Amino acid sequence: MAKSIAIDGPAGAGKSTIARMVAEELKFIYVDTGAMYRAMALYMLKEGVGADESEKIVSSCQKADITIKHENNEQVVYLNGENVNGLIRTEEVGNMTSAISVNKAVREKLVELQQKLAESTDVVMDGRDIGTVVLPNANLKVYLTASTRVRAERRYKELIAKNVSCKLDEIEKDIIDRDYRDMHRELSPLKQADDAILLDSSDMTVLEVKEKIVELYKEKN
Repeated sequence: MAKSIAIDGPAGAGKSTIARMVAEELKFIYVDTGAMYRAMALYMLKEGVGADESEKIVSSCQKADITIKHENNEQVVYLNGENVNGLIRTEEVGNMTSAISVNKAVREKLVELQQKLAESTDVVMDGRDIGTVVLPNANLKVYLTASTRVRAERRYKELIAKNVSCKLDEIEKDIIDRDYRDMHRELSPLKQADDAILLDSSDMTVLEVKEKIVELYKEKN
């Protein structure tokens, strides 16, 4: 039977980085849910559906089959059997992704596809509602967080390294605002699952967090 690990948490907690590392160590597939949304957006563009055509989005999303495989040490996203890795990172697709991700039917369809993927292969998924909605029966659920200051400092360092002008206090305010929106949104709000293990990474290195999650998984399975 396929195994699964769900990692939820607020923005800037390092979920994607950690999830990839855990998946690599355990030889699981890291499911990039964001890439799946991008593939859905690409499908809408191919079908000529407009970002504001809600009814067409609802009917069209049912015809999209999206899955992720690991081939030659690379995550490959398939849309109706076609490798779309080289097509989903454009600005046009990014804009469409923002428009469709708030559509309830799109979210429900992608949850269905993510659950289907988890039934057939060992996966690590990260997001806001993986342990509560997508994988309620995951073998391990982790709620990964860090203080707003630490998350802001991490983001600040990333932006400075890219020569982007920014202010630490403003970044922290944005993170606090985003946390509030994520926790209070109507559809799949961010919250810790009752059976999730709380892991605060404020004083931990990325490697320490990865090793802790692998250790927790091995203890439970």
